[in-house]
Amino acid sequence: MNSDGDPIGPDPGRPGSIDMNSYAASVWYVSDFKLLGANYGFILFPAFTNNALEAPVFGLDQSTNTGFTDLYFQPLNLGWHTQRADFTAGLGVVAPTGRFEPGAPDNLGLGMWSFEPFAGATVYFDEARTWHFATTAFYEMHTKKRNTDIRVGDILTLEGGLGKSFLGGTLIVGASYYAQFQIAHDEVGPDIEPLLKGRKLARQRVFGVGPELTIPIMTSNTLYGFLNARFFWEMGARSTLEGTTLTITATFPIPSLPLE
Repeated sequence: MNSDGDPIGPDPGRPGSIDMNSYAASVWYVSDFKLLGANYGFILFPAFTNNALEAPVFGLDQSTNTGFTDLYFQPLNLGWHTQRADFTAGLGVVAPTGRFEPGAPDNLGLGMWSFEPFAGATVYFDEARTWHFATTAFYEMHTKKRNTDIRVGDILTLEGGLGKSFLGGTLIVGASYYAQFQIAHDEVGPDIEPLLKGRKLARQRVFGVGPELTIPIMTSNTLYGFLNARFFWEMGARSTLEGTTLTITATFPIPSLPLE
């Protein structure tokens, strides 16, 4: 979508479209070590994709082979827990490990470092902690893209949702949302995408909302993990992509949890 929220594409008057698939296997370790009263943890998130979500995306080769994309990790992940609320804060980092060449149609990475401090909370509305609302705020800051004079402006992302849990918290039904706003304008020079030269460059934004379901992976006496599905319809996009997103996540705590 352009800066006025109208669809644009490689051909004048014809909206473009793109499908992207990505796959990730993450490790999240939470320790008993206390830092500022919180449990210290870290997350490592290696991922693979068949296209880099570089906005705007024009003329990408739909047959791009799946490959290793940029590595996301959180060297600092802190969690505080109370009876009626949980809190989290930390720092995320995106390392430019994916293939990137300026102007290439088959990039699998964005060619820049990103640093993302974050903080959030989950509030429980009843003593049994069955109704909950969560929001986390992420603030992205970026270096210049490799071998270019382009720097993406800072981005604020809010994400969370409202949910109701059943069966002792193993089944959760709810609705999720996200809202993303570019706080600072991009810094650009001669390396700007040719299709954007002469266009009005506005800060991007996009909103998403949709259903969420978490179901347990279990036997009669052991909980092995959870399967989570989220579907988002995007709306209100400006200077970025707008579409639909399906995310499916399987989570396995180690060791497995015995059921009472």
